[in-house]
Amino acid sequence: MTYSVDLRERVVTFVEKGGSKSEAARLFGVSRWCVYDWLNRETLEPEKQGCPSPWKLSPEDLKAHVEEFPDAYQHERAVALGVSAYAVWYGLKRLGIKKNVVVSREKRQ
Repeated sequence: MTYSVDLRERVVTFVEKGGSKSEAARLFGVSRWCVYDWLNRETLEPEKQGCPSPWKLSPEDLKAHVEEFPDAYQHERAVALGVSAYAVWYGLKRLGIKKNVVVSREKRQ
């Protein structure tokens, strides 16, 4: 939960005027950790949350690799595609590919 800058300023001002940190936490309904953190910061602005990084493994590349090398292990795919084995596992799961084979609709019928 992100507290407003106004609340942060009131807590810091309260402590700077002689109030205890525990009392400030109780009075303003925040944790003591927050009070200590806000007192040690240069600015009271909330830290920006990083935006999620783009997928390192594109689904098209993974699907093409599976079609070209259906018997490859996940760690082999990871080396070939420059990602971790977990990224390959997760990518296969997202694509709905089981046992490293792509079964086209024509083959299933």
